[in-house]
Amino acid sequence: MTAPVAVVQQYFDALMAKDFAKVGSFLATDIVWHQPGANQFSGTREGADAVNAMIGGMMAASAGTFELELIAPPMLNGDLVAAAIRFGARRDEVEMTMDGVDLLRVADGQIVEVWLFSGDQKAEDDFWGA
Repeated sequence: MTAPVAVVQQYFDALMAKDFAKVGSFLATDIVWHQPGANQFSGTREGADAVNAMIGGMMAASAGTFELELIAPPMLNGDLVAAAIRFGARRDEVEMTMDGVDLLRVADGQIVEVWLFSGDQKAEDDFWGA
């Protein structure tokens, strides 16, 4: 069994490399994803297909410019892993970059639940739009 921190590190490595097939391999089939805010990607998604579609939508909306990086090593508390991140994208002439925190729950080597926190939710909402 892979330790929760290792699962999360590998997930972020794949996300930073934009290897979305590998990203998807870390998501449990019945994952629950909590996306903050009031934009087109906000809300709770249930199931890996819904999460993968949301990630694909973010990539499409940003013409592939959406990027995310870890800015500190992931931190473990039981089956929960907190990750300090920086993310950003460009849409048309507008650019968004901000810090955030992702909290991931890992079970049996897969990510089963995710809560995201954005440093400036209004700016993120404005960027992605309704």
